[in-house]
Amino acid sequence: MGPDLIPPDVRGRLRTLRLTARRAADLQGLGLHHSRARGAGLEFAQYRGYERGDEPRMIDWKLYARSGKFFVRESERESPLRLWILLDASASMGQADRAQPTRSRLDAAMGLAACLGQLAMNQGDRFGLVVLSDAGLNVIDAADGVRQRDRLALALRAVEPRGGFPALAQLGPLWDRVGPSDLVVLLSDFFDEGTVTLAERLAAAGREVLAIQILSVEERDFPFAQGHRFRDPETGEELLGDGKVLRDEFLSRFAAAQTELAARLEHDGIRHARLVLDEALDVPLRRLFGSGHADEYS
Repeated sequence: MGPDLIPPDVRGRLRTLRLTARRAADLQGLGLHHSRARGAGLEFAQYRGYERGDEPRMIDWKLYARSGKFFVRESERESPLRLWILLDASASMGQADRAQPTRSRLDAAMGLAACLGQLAMNQGDRFGLVVLSDAGLNVIDAADGVRQRDRLALALRAVEPRGGFPALAQLGPLWDRVGPSDLVVLLSDFFDEGTVTLAERLAAAGREVLAIQILSVEERDFPFAQGHRFRDPETGEELLGDGKVLRDEFLSRFAAAQTELAARLEHDGIRHARLVLDEALDVPLRRLFGSGHADEYS
């Protein structure tokens, strides 16, 4: 991952998205906390410089006529949304593709976490991070603003994939922090049963949960045509096999596993999307928060 966790083109497209929660939508107008949002709002808050991706209608043209510079008006609104980003940091998240070995699943997950934090900051919502590994939980409690975004970026850069997914007994701090009206986004490959169980238990406890699964290109396409040594990064278990012979069976079984995962998530009302490592970071975010809110893997 480069010095900026969010590529410039993705950052521009984030301006067209808004974090939404089904439960929070029912609370609009209750004024749980003030937040800042671009566009029409309840009360003028401040000006800021125009950035690529801003809508021209938000430019203050009278100010432009006086100054010769583009400025955008920001307004205050009432928002009930608080976001928790749960990041799987187990060893399998270190998986990368041979064609692009410097970009792992964890790199993509960190970029997604940064994008989610940026979306929350754009609309003035509070957000926090929980890094999940069997070494324990690293928690950044929910807050808002630029300082919180910078804390998030600093914490993400320190994350390394190691070990397995934490046991349920280690997840106690989550229940002390994630409130009933909070939005939870879980970033994982979902290969460990523990990740699916966590999502299901949070949903069963009344939390609104979104799941973003991160896959490698090789898992999607299985491009191996010769003998290959396959290794489980968490257990170290290895399998020698002929890629050409294994391909059809792998793709069939993998597709079945994906279908089963989707069915389990949908059963509990968990919105979900998928990111493959050759796709832009905002692909799953547009599926979840763009127009149409597509809820299926595609």
